[in-house]
Amino acid sequence: MLLGLFLGIAIMIILVMKTKTHTFIALLLAALITGLIGRMSPTDAINAIQDGFGNTLKSTGIIIGLGVMMGGILEKTGAAERLAYTFIKTIGKGKEEWALGITGWLVSIPVFADSAIVIFAPLCKAMSRVTGKSVIGLALALACGLQCTHVMVPPTPGPLTAAGMFGVDVGQMILAGAAMSIPIFIAAICYAQWIGKRIYQIPQEDGTFERKEYKKEYIKSMEQLEEIMNAKDLPALLPSLAPIVVPLILILCNTVADFAGMSEGFAYDIISLVGSPIVALAIGTTLAVYGLGGRLEKSKVMKIMDESIKDTGMIMLITGAGGSLGNVIKVSGIGDVLGAAVVALPIPAILIPLIIGALMRIALGSATVAITTAASLTAPLAATLGINPILLAQSSCIGAIAFSYFNDSGFWVFNGMFGLSELKDQVRCKTAVSLVMTGVGIVELLILSMIF
Repeated sequence: MLLGLFLGIAIMIILVMKTKTHTFIALLLAALITGLIGRMSPTDAINAIQDGFGNTLKSTGIIIGLGVMMGGILEKTGAAERLAYTFIKTIGKGKEEWALGITGWLVSIPVFADSAIVIFAPLCKAMSRVTGKSVIGLALALACGLQCTHVMVPPTPGPLTAAGMFGVDVGQMILAGAAMSIPIFIAAICYAQWIGKRIYQIPQEDGTFERKEYKKEYIKSMEQLEEIMNAKDLPALLPSLAPIVVPLILILCNTVADFAGMSEGFAYDIISLVGSPIVALAIGTTLAVYGLGGRLEKSKVMKIMDESIKDTGMIMLITGAGGSLGNVIKVSGIGDVLGAAVVALPIPAILIPLIIGALMRIALGSATVAITTAASLTAPLAATLGINPILLAQSSCIGAIAFSYFNDSGFWVFNGMFGLSELKDQVRCKTAVSLVMTGVGIVELLILSMIF
C-alpha cells in the first residue's frame, strides 16, 4: 500500500515536471497507479477515482463557479478596486498581508476555507494591482489566516470533533486553539511576505498574470494610490461590499444556529437554506449583478460572467482529480496502515497525534478527515500518555495543517485562482508554508507539554 502511494506521487511529479503531460492527466494516472499497486482491483480503483472526483466537485464545483462569476463583476465594474483602496486607506499602507491574514483568521471560523478563498480572490487581485504587491504574497497571507482557524478553532468540524473525542470542553478548545494559532499565524505571514518577493506576479485586467522580477520601485506610494483612485469612476462602497459581506453573514448565521443546537423549526429551515455556501454565494452573485451591473447593459453583464466562468474549467478538473487521488488512498486503506505504524514509534507522546494527522493529510488531502483520524487513533491512549487532553486535541489539529499538496482541493483552488502553473512555485507556496506552520506548532506543543 505504502509503495503504491510513493510510486504514484513520484510518477505524477516526474510527468508534470519532465514531460508534456497535463497535471490533470498526471493526477489521474497517479491515482490509478496508487490503487493498483496498493492491491485494489482495476474495477475498484476506477470506481474510487470516479467517486473521489464527483464527491470533491460536489462540494467545491458550484461554489467555484458562482464565486468567479461574482468576482468577474466585482473586477470589471471597479468594485474590487474600490474595496482594495478602502481597505488600504483604513489599515495603512504596507500592512496589506497582515490585514488579509487577520481577515482570513476571523472569517474561517464560520466559513469553509475554500469558499472564503473564492469569495476574497477579487479583493486580493485588486489589492495587488492597486499597490503593486505580488498577488501571491497577498493571497497566501489570506489562505494562511483561513487555515489557522479552520483546523484549530471550533466550531469548524475538525477541531470540534477532536474536542469531543478527547472529552475537552468546547469553550476551552476555542481559547486554546485561538491562542496557539497566533505564533503559527505570525510565522505564516512572514513567509507570505518573503515569497511574494520571490514569486512576483501581478493580475492583469484581461484575467492573465504578469510575472517579472521584483523591484522595490514597483510598490506604489499612498500618494500614487490616491491619484490613481481619484482619476477613476468607481462604484460606491456599499454596493461594492454587499456581494462579499452578505454571503459571509448568511454562512455565519447558519454556523451559529448549528452550534447553538438548533435543529428544527421554520426559522432554522430558512437559516440553513440561505446560510448554505451555495445559496449564500448565489445571493452574493445576484447582489453583484443588480447592485453593480445595474448601470451596464444585460449583454455586457452576461459577457463578463461568461468570460469569468471559462477560466474555471481546468481548475475544476484538476481539483476533482486531486479528490480522486485522495479517495483512492482512503479506500485502499493506506491511511489505517500509516496510523497504526505511528502509534508504535518511540517518539514524544505529544507528537503522536500530530504525526498521525500529518500523515493522514498527506494520504487523504482533507484536514478535517486527518484531524478526525488522528483523534480517533490517539484518544484511547490519552490516559496512558498522561498528557493534557487539550494539548493532545490541538496536536491532532496542528498535524493536519501539514503537507497541503496534490490531493488537497484547497491546493488546486489556490493555484488556479492566482495563476500558479509551475509545480515548483506551487510547492513553494501552499506546501512550504504549511510545513512552516506545522514546525512552529511542534515547538509550541513541546514547550507547553513540559509546562502543563
